[in-house]
Amino acid sequence: MDRMYSTIAIKAVDEDARIITGIASTPTPDRADDVVIPEGATFKLPIPLLYQHDHSQPIGHVVKAKVTKSGIEIEASIAKGLSDVDAIWSKIKAGLVRGLSIGFRGIEAEEIPRSWGRKFTKWEWLELSAVVVPANAEATILTVKQFAGASSGQTGNIAPSVEGHPKTVSLVPKEGKTMKTYAEQIAALEAKRQANTARMEEVMSKSMTEGRSTDASEQEEFDTLESEIGQIDGDLKRLRSMERLAVSKAVAVEGVKSIETGSNVRGGLAPVTVKAPKLDAGIGFARLAKIKAISKLDGESPRHIAKMLYGEDSAEYGMLVKAAVPAGTTTGATWAGPLVGEQGSAFADFLEYLRPQTILGRFGAAGVPSLRRVPFRVPLIGQTSGGAGYWVGQGKAKPLTKFDFERRVLDPTKVANIAVVTEEVLRDSSPAAEAIVRDSLAAALRERLDIDFVDPAKAAVANVSPQSITNGATAIPSNGTTADDVRADFQALMGAFIAANNAPTTGVWIMSATRALSLSLMRSPLGAPEFPDITMTGGTLFGMPVIVSEYVDADIVILANASDIYLADDGGIAVDMSREASLQMDDAPTMASDVPTATSVVSMFQTNSVAFRAERTINWARRRTSSVAYLTGVAWGAPVEP
Repeated sequence: MDRMYSTIAIKAVDEDARIITGIASTPTPDRADDVVIPEGATFKLPIPLLYQHDHSQPIGHVVKAKVTKSGIEIEASIAKGLSDVDAIWSKIKAGLVRGLSIGFRGIEAEEIPRSWGRKFTKWEWLELSAVVVPANAEATILTVKQFAGASSGQTGNIAPSVEGHPKTVSLVPKEGKTMKTYAEQIAALEAKRQANTARMEEVMSKSMTEGRSTDASEQEEFDTLESEIGQIDGDLKRLRSMERLAVSKAVAVEGVKSIETGSNVRGGLAPVTVKAPKLDAGIGFARLAKIKAISKLDGESPRHIAKMLYGEDSAEYGMLVKAAVPAGTTTGATWAGPLVGEQGSAFADFLEYLRPQTILGRFGAAGVPSLRRVPFRVPLIGQTSGGAGYWVGQGKAKPLTKFDFERRVLDPTKVANIAVVTEEVLRDSSPAAEAIVRDSLAAALRERLDIDFVDPAKAAVANVSPQSITNGATAIPSNGTTADDVRADFQALMGAFIAANNAPTTGVWIMSATRALSLSLMRSPLGAPEFPDITMTGGTLFGMPVIVSEYVDADIVILANASDIYLADDGGIAVDMSREASLQMDDAPTMASDVPTATSVVSMFQTNSVAFRAERTINWARRRTSSVAYLTGVAWGAPVEP
C-alpha cells in the first residue's frame, strides 16, 4: 500500500460531535518525485480513519470526500468513549498531530521523465491516517511520501496486496535517473508558484464574472495560496543560496567506475591519501642529489635508496620508482597524469630557492621590474639610431635619411661550480644535512652569477661568459658622504639616465647590503630618517626599488633600466657527482685539459668526500650601453675624515 502525506487544513471543529471538516491537500511532486492526481481517486465511503497507519488503532471514519483541483475536501468523525482515541483527539486539537496520510493502491501510473518518480493517474483510496509527520519543513509545500513497514512510522501490520505480498517502493533510481538537485528543486518550486498564481487569478475572476464578492471558501483558498507563495519565495531564496554554496565548495572526487567504488565513496570508505608537509624550498632537489649520490656509492638502485631514506609514500620514491605496467597517458586520472613533471618540479623548486638569492632572480618579484626575457639563439634586432625628417620646398628634391640597426644573438653560456661534502653529511638523513647539501649547491652558483652580473671589470669572453651590465657603462664619481651628497649623486645619476631616454618607471638600484644599511641609518638634524623607505635588505630609494647583494662592491651603486637588459635562461640546472675525482681545491683553478698544468689536487676517494658539480645555462646582455649608469667611490654614511 502506498501513502501520500499532506497537512490537515481544518475548517471547523465540532467539539461535541468530534467532526473535522477540511482539505486533505493532494501534493505536487514530492521528495521522491511522485505525483498523485486527485481526479484519479476511486473510493467508497465511509473510509477508515486510522492513527499512524496502524490497523489496530482506528479512530474514526471519513464520512464525506469531495475531489477538487486543489485537493480532496474531507469531513471526518472521531469516535468517542475510548481513552486512547480521546488522547489522539486531544493531540489533533493541540496541533501536535497535523499530518494526513492517504493510504492507497496504485492502479495506473507512468514514469516522470528525468526523475525517478511516478505519476499515479488512477488509484484506489483505502484509508486515511492522522500521522505525526509534518508535511515538510515548509509545512505548506505538500509532499508525497512513499513509505513501507517500520521505516514509514507504521506500528501495525501491513495489509497484504492482491498478490499476497506487501507492496514496497524501491529507493534505488532506475537506470539513467538521478536524485533531485538544487536546480530541479528550484524549478519545481517555481512551477508550484506559477500554478498558485494562476489559481488565484481563477478564484478572483470567478467572483468578478458573477458580479459578487468572494465567499468564505474562496477567501480561504485565496489566502492559503497567497501564503504558500510567500513561503515558496523564501524557499527559493534559501535554495539559491545553498546552490551558490555548493558550487563554491565543489571539489574533485575519485572517479567512480563501479558500484563498489560508488558505495565506498558514499559511505566514507574511499581511500584517503595523507600528504606529507611541504618541504622547504630546494630540499626536494637536495634529496634527489643525495639519493643518486648514495646510489652510486653503494651500488644500489636510486629507488631502493629513496625507499630506505624516505619511505614508499615519499615524493622522492614516486619520482624514481619504475614498474612493468600498461602504457599510460598524461591525461590518465589515476596513472601517468598525476606524475607528470614530478621530478622536474624538484629542479624547479631548487631554482625557485636559488633565484631570490641572486640579483638576477630578484628582478620581476616584490615590485621590482622584470628583465626582458628572450630565447637562446634567436636574432634580436635593435635600432641604434633613428632617421631625420626635413622641410621641403615646392618642387625641391626630398633628402634621404638613414636608420641604424644592430643584430644580436644570445648563445647559451654555462655557469658552473663544484661543491664538496663529506660522505658522513651525505648519509645523514636529518633535515640539517639536507639543507647543507642544498645550500652547498646554491652557493656554487650564486656567487659567480652576482659578481659577473655587476662587476665593472668583467668583460665578455667569447663563447664562455657575458660581460657585466656595468662594463663600459657611464661611471659617475660620488659627491660625498652626507644626505645632501646622496641627493646630489642621485640627481647626477638620474640626469644621465634620463638623458639616454631611459624610463624611470623601470629603473632599479643595485647596491651592497652595507651601503643600504648606511642609508637607512642616516638621520636629519631632528632625528628623523633621511631615507625611511630603505633597509639593509632592500626597499625603495627615491621611489625606485633597491636590490642588495653581498657581492656588489661597497663603493659602487648601480642604476639600471630593467627593460633594456636581455636575459636568456632555459630554467634548467644540471647536477653531477663523483667520489673518484681529484680536485684542485681552489676558487681560481689553473688546470686545463688543453694545456695541462701541474698542481696540487685532493682525492675525493681518499678523503671520503663527494663532489657535486652544478651547471646552469644562462646569458644576458645590455640592449644599449646607456641603459646602465653607476656611481664610483661611494661612501654614503661614512664618517668624515678630519
